[in-house]
Amino acid sequence: MNRYVVLQQLGDGTYGSVVLAQRRDTGEKVAIKRMKRKYYSWDEAMNLREVKSLKKLNHANIVKLREVIRENDTLYFVFEYMRANLYQLIRDTERPFPEPVLRNIVYQVLQGLAHMHRHGFFHRDLKPENLLCAGPELVKIADLGLAREVRSRPPYTDYVSTRWYRAPEVLLHDTRYGAPIDLWALGCIVAELYTCRPLFPGNSELDQLYKICAVMGTPHRDSWPEGYALADALRFRFPQCAGVPLARVVPTAGPPALALLGALLRYPPRERPTAPQALRYPYFAVGVGLIAPQPPPSRPRRSGAREPVEIISQPPQPQPALPAPQQPLRDHFADILGGEVIHENEGEERLASARALRRVSNAYRSGAEGRGGRSVLALGGAVGGGGGGGGGGAAAAYLGAARYVAGSRIDTSLFHPLPLRAHHEAATAAVGSGATRVDWAAKYLR
Repeated sequence: MNRYVVLQQLGDGTYGSVVLAQRRDTGEKVAIKRMKRKYYSWDEAMNLREVKSLKKLNHANIVKLREVIRENDTLYFVFEYMRANLYQLIRDTERPFPEPVLRNIVYQVLQGLAHMHRHGFFHRDLKPENLLCAGPELVKIADLGLAREVRSRPPYTDYVSTRWYRAPEVLLHDTRYGAPIDLWALGCIVAELYTCRPLFPGNSELDQLYKICAVMGTPHRDSWPEGYALADALRFRFPQCAGVPLARVVPTAGPPALALLGALLRYPPRERPTAPQALRYPYFAVGVGLIAPQPPPSRPRRSGAREPVEIISQPPQPQPALPAPQQPLRDHFADILGGEVIHENEGEERLASARALRRVSNAYRSGAEGRGGRSVLALGGAVGGGGGGGGGGAAAAYLGAARYVAGSRIDTSLFHPLPLRAHHEAATAAVGSGATRVDWAAKYLR
């Protein structure tokens, strides 16, 4: 204990006292619980329920045990420090908390209870004083001195928890209770959070039962026969009460909160929801649609068999009216060459003229070969002398040399075979054979 400096007293209870201390080396503040009973061995100290439960429970909403110190047969528990508990938070508030803040507090307590029950422990002494908090944003369950394992065999002691938060089966001295008593205590805490006053402030066990029946109504024998058996063993008769609607008892709670509260405060323990089930109530479904969304359609898997395809016949669409045929346009290529291009629909007279131009072109070709070339300009005078004009000679020369054919009908008489000249490669040995080869590139270049 020399590592810590005690700052102030925080509380005093039946089994121990709690002080605020600070570490000398790091300056961290911790809460140290000093047990009033003497422990003469470590085995005796490690067998305490609070030590065994806190060693197994590690959760954000359960207070953390930092270390255990035994000095001069006195046992000290070093916990993380929280500024206040839920009772102090309710007492010091000037007005009730808004529902989103209360929902966050209840959600954190349920998360801690769910973790505790899942690992085989139930608290047995849940009340606002045992819920430590650092403001409403962070709440942790503390004081697990009365915690029991779910797997431990009953009978249990009938004096557990503070009377105001005690479940009716415990008030009737049932020794075979379990985790549902924590959910009843949480229901009482939820109502106190909304109203800032205890829900069932009884002065004794009998008065506590009367106050429960005054609000919740008299339980039915058919729905809770175990409770009537316990009451008969104590020679207790339930008062005949009609009960009060929870909407009048907790007027600031909405319908989802009232539904959760009514489920937590049911008489039969088996009908109370577990902590994980309570977390799925609509009260915590904030910003989520209450109706489950439909899953998106899955893509069908490919298989060898093809499914029949339904063909839907559509009425025939009206076809747009075709435009009227237009007259053939004048061929501007004739204007460029100085002559005209022959079309099929221009009559036999123009065809005869074209044949005459072809004969003139042949005469020109036979005379031009001796001169070593072709001249379109030289041909102009010869054709013009024949009555066709200078423009007709240029067109005839192009038709004869380039095989230009225009129009919708091809006149085979205008085609002339060109002589193919064989080109012998000089380096035949490099190719691998001496066969004559035709150089097609040279043919087109010439």
